[in-house]
Amino acid sequence: MITLRPADLAREHGISTQAVRNYERDGFIPPAERTPSGYRIYTEVHAAALRAFLSLIPAYGHSAGGQIMNALHDDALNDALMIIDRGHGQLLRDRETLDAVRKAVEHLTAEPNAASDAPADRGTLNIGELAHRLRVTRATLRNWEGAGILIPAREPATGYRRYRASDIRDAELAHLLRRGGYPLEHISTVVQQIRTAGGTEALSRALDDWQRKLTAQGLAMLNAATHLSHYLSLHALPEPIAAPSVAPT
Repeated sequence: MITLRPADLAREHGISTQAVRNYERDGFIPPAERTPSGYRIYTEVHAAALRAFLSLIPAYGHSAGGQIMNALHDDALNDALMIIDRGHGQLLRDRETLDAVRKAVEHLTAEPNAASDAPADRGTLNIGELAHRLRVTRATLRNWEGAGILIPAREPATGYRRYRASDIRDAELAHLLRRGGYPLEHISTVVQQIRTAGGTEALSRALDDWQRKLTAQGLAMLNAATHLSHYLSLHALPEPIAAPSVAPT
């Protein structure tokens, strides 16, 4: 059996020996045996565990990566797999949100400007005018406001809602996504992306950057799966419970 020192594990990843000891303390790698003088003795199993944990961080995040390794070392394989499944589910939702933003922006830029028909003398719409424009009810617009999708200005004297060009754009976008079956929470996320991007050109750059990050995370998940699979082949786990046999009918 090949034995390794903390420095050997640390050198491979460019981390400190203290970091290796911390990962052992936190249960991210198995406990090391000790020499009579108290020095840690690591093996290829520890090296594989460290590779697996460090590969999980860019794929699922530091916290989730630690939870996965803790679950494995507690012989709770299903718990570890559930955390992994949640990570994949979140990545899928992020991809769907990105796709929804792209399609919505393409739709809005392909059509005449959402605010081009606003009254020329005021440049804004009231709630009735906007509801009529979108063929929705006033209650629908209020629901969208409650979800953070719309943030209309208020007339100082009356408190009536006034929807500016950006509000009308957000309403058009929300209406499009709602027809596509997206829930309000999802639509609110999309609208926030557009608000913070500062225009369609900046939004396009933000979406490209978002796409690169999602691609990098997906590739990191593939890499993590390879390292985790190798570690599982070395790490002893309880045998899975066989499905009960069914007598032939």
